[in-house]
Amino acid sequence: MNLRNWNREHSLGVLIGVLGPLLAIPIVVGILSLAQSYGYSAMWDMFQGNRTVMSKVISLSIIINLGLFYLFLNKEKFNYAMGIIIGSFAFLPVILYLNFLA
Repeated sequence: MNLRNWNREHSLGVLIGVLGPLLAIPIVVGILSLAQSYGYSAMWDMFQGNRTVMSKVISLSIIINLGLFYLFLNKEKFNYAMGIIIGSFAFLPVILYLNFLA
């Protein structure tokens, strides 16, 4: 990818790629609370207090970008799809920090 060819569609793809997982975090916490027989508030407190749980929940929430990526890929909106992949990689430093440095 050449940065000279960067356009509005790439930027919107990055925005979708970052906001999608952020909006999916409460859903992932809800699914995990049901699967592990915890209350939602207990699981949310565990998410906020435990860095390894936070890293795992963020990693699981990024899976929503896979569906969004394939949606835009099938509609041949390649610039949006590329932006979603770049938005997914934006979470990499956070996950590495939570796993290894915190």
